Amino acid sequence: MTITDLTIDDIQRIPFSHKSAFNGPTIAGVQQKDLKTIIDGRGDVIELWSLPWVESEGLAVPQHVYQSATDYGVVKCWHLHAMHTDQFTVTRGKLQVVCVDVREGSPTYGHVNSFIMGIQRPMLLLIPPGVMHGWKALSRPETIVVNLQTLPYDPADEFKFPWDCVLKEVWEPKNR
Repeated sequence: MTITDLTIDDIQRIPFSHKSAFNGPTIAGVQQKDLKTIIDGRGDVIELWSLPWVESEGLAVPQHVYQSATDYGVVKCWHLHAMHTDQFTVTRGKLQVVCVDVREGSPTYGHVNSFIMGIQRPMLLLIPPGVMHGWKALSRPETIVVNLQTLPYDPADEFKFPWDCVLKEVWEPKNR
């Protein structure tokens, strides 16, 4: 089955396996690059993307860059792409990103990874085609995301599913 044929019923039949992403992603092709904050008496600087990272870190060259704001508490998901790779970072606030491998034949099929990223933990997250993902804004008033996509936006490459069709329990905070 191809990504373009994926249905909600197909997704609901996947045997999900939550894997800790504490030491990095477990989903094949998903990459996390921790970003460095340089602080001095005037403020701070965070490098968001650099061409040498393509070779040294396995990141992708962006062809389209946009900024997105998500209001506090809002969950934006689920979606995936057949063609383009997302690479994004948070420039204001805190975000939970959840990735789900729905690629049949992938060695990590069914793996679920959750990442917390933001100004306290700056990172660049690369999500390849076929990995379903979404996010939740965890800070007020909103969270700002900058996405460095490998292809210009094409609505024909955006496959969306309702946020609550699977994995409703994955979202933070979890008050136990």
